[in-house]
Amino acid sequence: MPQKFNRREWNSLVLTGLAGVFVPSIFASCSPASFVPKALLGSEAAKDAKDLGIVLGVQTYSFRDRSLDEAIKAMQVLGVKSCELWEGHVQPRNLQWSAGQTAAEAKAKQEQLVQWRKKLSMDEIRAIKSKFDTAGISIQAYNGGIKDSISDENLDLVFRIAQILGVDTITSSATVSVMKRVDEYARKYKMRVAMHNHSHVSNANEFSSPDSFARAMDGMSDYLWINLDIGHFTAANFDAVSYMKQHHAKIHSIHVKDRKKSQGENMPFGQGDTPIVQVLQLIRDNKWPIPANIEYEYKGGDTETEVGKCLDYCKKALKA
Repeated sequence: MPQKFNRREWNSLVLTGLAGVFVPSIFASCSPASFVPKALLGSEAAKDAKDLGIVLGVQTYSFRDRSLDEAIKAMQVLGVKSCELWEGHVQPRNLQWSAGQTAAEAKAKQEQLVQWRKKLSMDEIRAIKSKFDTAGISIQAYNGGIKDSISDENLDLVFRIAQILGVDTITSSATVSVMKRVDEYARKYKMRVAMHNHSHVSNANEFSSPDSFARAMDGMSDYLWINLDIGHFTAANFDAVSYMKQHHAKIHSIHVKDRKKSQGENMPFGQGDTPIVQVLQLIRDNKWPIPANIEYEYKGGDTETEVGKCLDYCKKALKA
């Protein structure tokens, strides 16, 4: 029987080049009393934030079933003004991981991705940025996966893509051991890189716990930050509220999803154990410049409809 890959295994196999990174300092010049990151000041996202007391956006991975143009259209329909751009909406869509793909299919896609990266013109990235500008949607950060096997050439490419996109932050589902190399490029480009966590506590090299974040930042520059996924953090049985109170100064942004504790499933907002309401209100009440991006992953119906429900849940919490 042909070997098949799940999404996590596919990411480990092919995301050795196009990874998530972040750019100059989104918060460095922000007043402590301001809840709007400097990069978003004057944008439509900033206007929305005045009403909610927080920058509320989406991780475009939520629209992984759609092309970039379709994802942008859905965000416009939903009134989304700010997002974190998933690399899957930058790379060719036909080269993304797909359920049930065989080892041979994965290898073929990997080879095509290698060629795509070699031929990539920054004009293509400028065209993507132009689409967001025209739609009135701010890109907060560029997101991608950086693993240990990433080449220096591809790591550098990630930073260059981020520069062209005009973002000042890159988020990444990286590994603890690769962060020393990432820090070198972050200092070179003067860009921030925020580490994204999952709930895989059994793997000490993956970001999943307070300890993993601490180990990755130990002895590194101030360019390394945290992109805290509060759903995965809860599933790993950690307290997102307590962690944010202690470490908010190093948290660039959060991913909002609802999961059950003890490696539980993704759930519709309000049905899991993640303290979504408390976290959002904590950011709002303290005026922390921490964007909150919805990452839709539970089993639902139409993507646009479900993301709309997630947005409504968060807005209701913030207006309470």
